[in-house]
Amino acid sequence: MHFAFSDEQELFRDTVRDILANACPPAAVRASWDDPTGGVPGLWETLAATGLMGLLVPGDRGGLGMDDTDLVLILEELGRAACPDPVAEHVAVAAPVVAAHAPPAMADEWLGRAAAGGAVLTAGSPVDDFVPAAERADLLLLCAGGEVHAVPTAEVTCTPQESVDRARRLARVDWTPTPSTLVSDDPAVVDEVLDRGALAAAAQAVGVGRRLLDMTVAHVSEREQFGRPVGANQAVKHHCADVAIALEFAGPLVQVAAWAMAAGAGTGAMGGDEAGTVSTDVSMAKSAASDAVDLACRAALQCHGAIGYTIEHDLQLWLKRGWALAASWGDAAHHRRRVAGSLGLLA
Repeated sequence: MHFAFSDEQELFRDTVRDILANACPPAAVRASWDDPTGGVPGLWETLAATGLMGLLVPGDRGGLGMDDTDLVLILEELGRAACPDPVAEHVAVAAPVVAAHAPPAMADEWLGRAAAGGAVLTAGSPVDDFVPAAERADLLLLCAGGEVHAVPTAEVTCTPQESVDRARRLARVDWTPTPSTLVSDDPAVVDEVLDRGALAAAAQAVGVGRRLLDMTVAHVSEREQFGRPVGANQAVKHHCADVAIALEFAGPLVQVAAWAMAAGAGTGAMGGDEAGTVSTDVSMAKSAASDAVDLACRAALQCHGAIGYTIEHDLQLWLKRGWALAASWGDAAHHRRRVAGSLGLLA
């Protein structure tokens, strides 16, 4: 069995990386703080032109009909760029859940526009209080009482909430479930929403961690103290090595979870006869990615020194995004409890 990514998957990843490098540099991320939509002007449309917005939407609904293994590397790139637009929530969570579970009339109304980028979808986590990009979205995927609903923005009341990451707009959403907004009353679909969101956050967190490590290595290689680079000090090398190891362990777990999501069956902690669920694989990945990006944030801040605390330095863009992703869609502790429960280790 061949486990490496295909040339086509890597080419798609590289294309998105080039777009983000050109259209979403740090200056654009900063500018999104004051943008009325909270995004980067033109970025959504440029990414939509690649087919990304409909990557997990079936071909007969206007999408590309691809799967989560095709998406996971792209999600890492969104984290590497600290992308302010709700691409991950749209592509990885809302669109595929609506495609798989919504009534035909609802799917007909939204999926074609969503796949083309003409409608913005976002998703709220069943375990978080706030919804990202709620005010910008046209349709919100929300969970309540074991049900999943797709609610047009006109039917909700959004109260903006202050976020430590100003490039990640959050809002408290007040809404009333109705039969017309019901996607599914199966609690397993609520679990799927959480799994998809946690997987997307984990992949982005790995991308953030890799960007932080690159920035830190570059800084300690250039910054001199007593006539030599600070990176020559063994303690600094250890910080960077610890982060690199954590990311190298988390990255494959995220990719395995993406494969499990695409295949519809988890590998489980032990594999073989001990095979578990998709949720177990996703929670293993999210807990590892949350821990890895938290370590990357703390090491980057310590190695940069006082300049890392300033808002003028670009480091803070990824520190804030990393800590936000580590906590969203369930933090590491939440997902470790989830894994323990799946293994029968909780009372």
